[in-house]
Amino acid sequence: MREKIEKIVSNVERVIKGKREVIKAVVASLLAKGHVLMEDVPGVGKTMLARALAISLGVDFKRVQFTPDLLPTDLTGLYIYDRKKEVFIFKRGPIFTDILLADEINRATPRTQSALLEAMAEGQVTVDGITHKLSEKFFVIATQNPIEYEGTFPLPEAQLDRFMICVKMGYPDEKAEMEILTSQEKEHPIEDLEPVVNPGELVELQKKVRNVLVSDEVKRYIVDIANATRNHPSLLLGMSPRGSLALMHYSMALAFMEERDYVLPDDVKRAAAYVISHRVIQSAESRLKRERKEDIVKEILDHVKVIT
Repeated sequence: MREKIEKIVSNVERVIKGKREVIKAVVASLLAKGHVLMEDVPGVGKTMLARALAISLGVDFKRVQFTPDLLPTDLTGLYIYDRKKEVFIFKRGPIFTDILLADEINRATPRTQSALLEAMAEGQVTVDGITHKLSEKFFVIATQNPIEYEGTFPLPEAQLDRFMICVKMGYPDEKAEMEILTSQEKEHPIEDLEPVVNPGELVELQKKVRNVLVSDEVKRYIVDIANATRNHPSLLLGMSPRGSLALMHYSMALAFMEERDYVLPDDVKRAAAYVISHRVIQSAESRLKRERKEDIVKEILDHVKVIT
């Protein structure tokens, strides 16, 4: 299993240079059956990472450019009347795929953003009162630009809470950027990318992640971290129970990727860096002090102890 995961990461790395840890973070979220929010400036490879991952897995992939005029039915699909058959036929939208790239998600209106809520939480969409199941491999990678806010609609807390992790790509270092220039001098490496696992193997990996053991002591540690976020003076809103579940499942995926069938507190600490920050809201005083959410989370992790 470790070999299969390594094949996926290495294959994506042929396209996305110098971002191995980011690739592993996204793959871990996929194995944990959680969704990913990628927050970074344009041009650092967010879209290419999603495409390369889909190709590596041999699964269906669709990209939707979110704009202010995008309607919910443009995502979910709608019923169209067939005159010949005299019945309404459901025309599926791009949400019926395995990996969906929601590009610049914060450019769509709240009404359209909300079309993703049911899909991300329950793996289904409801149109005209009829529920349609999505793929069992359904996985959302959403992107947003944290710098440009003109003409955007910030994601509400309920939407943010449905993303298992939030990752930042960051600029490549000099060596990686040289590799990018060299690899794309004549053509893009994604054109030659081939699948390294099949969809059935992906489902098998996801099932095995859920068999990773989480002891009561580690569960208590997760609950203590969640409670610490809810009682921290710098935070107005702490982590929800959904966040606690995300922290546990993501920790299970990290342990699995390290070839362990049990979760360590260190897995939880590594997972917390990706899972917690986007779920909490700072107090006004904390924002005035220019405190960073990441520093607050680190402080919480330093103070919460594992009870053995």
